[in-house]
Amino acid sequence: MTDSTLVFIVLGLTLAAFVWGRFRYDLVALSALLGSVMLGLVPGEEAFQGFGHPAVITVAAVLVLSRAFERSGVVDVIAEQVLKVGERLFLQLLVLTSTVVVLSGIMNNVGALALLLPVAMRLAREHDTSPSLLLMPLAFGSLLGGLTTLIGTPPNIIIASYRGSVTGETFGMFSFSPVGVVVALAGLALILLLAWRLVPQRAGKASTEAMFDTANYLVELRVGEESKANGLTLRELHQELEETIPVLAVVRDESRRAGHTFFGVLREGDILLMEAGPEEMKLLEDKAGLSLGKDAQEKEKEDKETEDKEKAAEGEGAEDDEKAQGKNGTNNPESPYEVKHQDKNREKDEQKDKEKEEKKKGKNGVDTEGLQLVEAVVRTDSMMVNHTVTQLRLHNQFGLHLVAVARDGGRLKQRLHDIRFRPGDVLLLQGGESELAESLATLGCLPLAKRDLNLGQPRMLLVSIAIFAVAILAMLFDFLPAAVALSTAAVVSLLVGVLPLREGYQAIDGPVIVLLGAMIPVGQALDTSGGAALIAETMLVWGTEWPVVVTLIGLFVLSMVLSNVVNNAAAAVLMAPIAVSLANGFGASVDPFLMAVAVSASCAFLTPIGHQSNTLVMGPGGYRFSDYWKLGLPLSLVVLAVAIPMILLVWPL
Repeated sequence: MTDSTLVFIVLGLTLAAFVWGRFRYDLVALSALLGSVMLGLVPGEEAFQGFGHPAVITVAAVLVLSRAFERSGVVDVIAEQVLKVGERLFLQLLVLTSTVVVLSGIMNNVGALALLLPVAMRLAREHDTSPSLLLMPLAFGSLLGGLTTLIGTPPNIIIASYRGSVTGETFGMFSFSPVGVVVALAGLALILLLAWRLVPQRAGKASTEAMFDTANYLVELRVGEESKANGLTLRELHQELEETIPVLAVVRDESRRAGHTFFGVLREGDILLMEAGPEEMKLLEDKAGLSLGKDAQEKEKEDKETEDKEKAAEGEGAEDDEKAQGKNGTNNPESPYEVKHQDKNREKDEQKDKEKEEKKKGKNGVDTEGLQLVEAVVRTDSMMVNHTVTQLRLHNQFGLHLVAVARDGGRLKQRLHDIRFRPGDVLLLQGGESELAESLATLGCLPLAKRDLNLGQPRMLLVSIAIFAVAILAMLFDFLPAAVALSTAAVVSLLVGVLPLREGYQAIDGPVIVLLGAMIPVGQALDTSGGAALIAETMLVWGTEWPVVVTLIGLFVLSMVLSNVVNNAAAAVLMAPIAVSLANGFGASVDPFLMAVAVSASCAFLTPIGHQSNTLVMGPGGYRFSDYWKLGLPLSLVVLAVAIPMILLVWPL
């Protein structure tokens, strides 16, 4: 069996595993690398050289710099202005999408989306807009913005490095801008004109209460004298139940403590505020002997008595009005007694309305103020993916209670300990305010709750901008290669305190680094084995009767389709050798072919799995898999129609 055939088998299995999604893409890529070594396709001594490749180092440096921008407050200054946009949907789309396009050009596009996602959720909540109308355009805008510069997206970095290995000269920082900016503007125009028509509106998903239907699940349960829970800690109670039903608060002697901070034993008379549906209620009664804090019939009786009293009081008030009018002999509102009496009645009515409203709220649910509930979305690189809450030991290791899980815009009804988390799941968590941010970062979750903007320190803000500007100038004037310039900027940011060292390491997206480090040697094997040349020859045979531009369009479409089913960085690694082989076969310049791969590999608009940005908004926006192509297909066609002429204009054949 020839080497090229073996490479095709390895790549076929790898692509199938990527599409299947059972195993994370970094593990799949590493398996492909090790399999290639064992088959003799990649020399053993060169197996891990990909991890030192300039593209990998550059991606890691860009991720650190992106976090430094966030930490210094650069992005929050922009976000603060975005929040002032008002309630018009067109203006919200314009400002949000334009902002993410610009930010994605100067930092990693996934990082730019992650920073503006909470801002978009806050806008949706403040102006009662469905977040589904904002989040998909925001995600697509981050992809378009990544096209504009070298550091905007990993495919650009990969293609630039590959050009350096072929021609001896890499693409520069703004080599992608002439094509990328025009494509981004065309895509932005389409989003603004058609997004509100093509993006499905998922009503009522903007708030925690709507997403998780919290009020219908919160109950107060009393610990009785004969309850099995009497004398148990909350941890022992969970062990007794063999369930992870979250205790949000413990009420004792009219004082309430959040569940994650209560470590004592339960006593008779304690009231537990719990998240429980009908099945859990029966389990709590049977196994722990817990009962409702107040009998339902008794409560209904009290409510009826209160309503009767209110009606009687209203009748007395009407009689008083009639007597007052008779006493004064006039209905003239200018009468001093009449004015005073009306004011008094008005105050009574307002007080009654207020009490009714408070009572109505009480009937709909339990007060959750001070319970420190936060929403967070599971990222594609999260350690939670394919694990359960029991395996992760959320409470013991991270101090977090899992309260509820929403998927595809609706709350999951199954028991919490049975749920295996997926990328894009929205979690309702409870935890200490000081530990929440660090725990979520470690778990790989992005908080979605309304956040207070942290404007950072003005000095660090200016320092961060200055460091980045110097790195860009060093790249523009060829003082330093991109990998060295950006790595130096990242190290300086850590040294001067713009970003703590621990956060610098957390900023590096481990799975993406492993994916690139593993797939680069596999991509080189596709070239050295003759597999890329074989694919190029097949395309050349098909394209002999057509102009070269038709083959270029075919390459663009093939790369775009591939990027919708596998990671965009992997698509760029695999398509780059094919692009160069095609260019050599036609005797044309490699630049337009490589640029076509760079643009198309970053335009994964058709599915939620092609790019992390698409996956991140799936849960918060309540999208289904089939929703993406409705806006994504027209956007892909616009990108194709604009990109090809611009590539040929800027990078002639």
